[in-house]
Amino acid sequence: SLVKGGDFVFTITAKIKISPSLSQQQLLSDTMNSYTAACNFVSAYIFQSHDLVQASVNRVVYYDIRNDFNLRSQMAQSVQKTVIARYKTIQEMTNKWIQPRFNKPQYDLVWNRDYSLIDGMFSVNTLQGRIKVNFNSEGTEHFFDGSWQFGTAKLVNKRNKWFLHIPMSKDIPLVEDFNICHVVGVDLGVNFIATTYDSFGKTTFFNGRQIKERRGRYKEIRRQLQLKQTASARRRLKAIGQRENRWMSDINHRIAKALVESHPIGTLFVLEDLTGIRTATEKVQRKHRYEIVSWSFYDFRQKLTYKAWKHGSKVKVFDPRYTSQTCPICGHTERANRNKKDHIFVCKNCDYHSNDDRIGAMNLYRKGIEYLSTVTDE
Repeated sequence: SLVKGGDFVFTITAKIKISPSLSQQQLLSDTMNSYTAACNFVSAYIFQSHDLVQASVNRVVYYDIRNDFNLRSQMAQSVQKTVIARYKTIQEMTNKWIQPRFNKPQYDLVWNRDYSLIDGMFSVNTLQGRIKVNFNSEGTEHFFDGSWQFGTAKLVNKRNKWFLHIPMSKDIPLVEDFNICHVVGVDLGVNFIATTYDSFGKTTFFNGRQIKERRGRYKEIRRQLQLKQTASARRRLKAIGQRENRWMSDINHRIAKALVESHPIGTLFVLEDLTGIRTATEKVQRKHRYEIVSWSFYDFRQKLTYKAWKHGSKVKVFDPRYTSQTCPICGHTERANRNKKDHIFVCKNCDYHSNDDRIGAMNLYRKGIEYLSTVTDE
């Protein structure tokens, strides 16, 4: 994402389910397999030549791609772009010259060349020409209102279900700090996944007890499978991990969506910067360490950030130190103020008491107010 003029270029990947017929599915499968084989062919050439300039690569491999893999002209160009992009990504990440291998069938489709929308259906390029496929727009209707730009899509086949993963871009005005009209402090935790305190003095708790119990079950299943040390157990461990990650991501998505939609446009959401949470848990009891480390707070922050941008709001993070030890009323800071075991906060100076997660949210709200006051003063 980047800033263009006074706007923010907001990009999100929409996963659109398509419904090809059996004959169309075979065409799409054949196209994906040929496209993948061509990618490996081009990858081998680039590995030997060290040439990452598409114009010169194209002069060497274009006709071989067309003749040997039966790809159409635009597909041949797309293959080269896909492989070159993969090489550059590997170089940026490893600073090494490594040959990428394309093991899973794939097909990258350029908007208005390899795929487009015609008469309410997706027109998709295949080895045998264009086909029109129906798609399910439920939950993604807003992407088809004419205000979004379609990017290069990926054709995906998962368990005989077909999808187009399409990058969608839209210019959204940046929310300036002086236009903020509402502040929400958001404290993240385990017993309560999120606790909020806002400008109206309202506190909201997102209970995490059932989530905590389910994570405990995942942990026990994982422990039992690890003891078996068999190939089938390892496969099962991988599947369990993927299932748990999808579930965690969905929980974060729903909570972030609820937060954004329950507060007005121009809201500042204030979070703790929990990027060092794994290091911080070294002092946590071992039996509780998994619960704190395993939850993806950064994933939640990312989801809340892009949903806030989309809604005309924004997110700000602050140092988490002392947010649960400082009294939001008198400002007295002391470790003894907080009883972690009972999740109670009692100020040793003014005797103000409340739930410790609520105290954290109140202090984050206060930091947001202090931040906006400095912006106003400037």
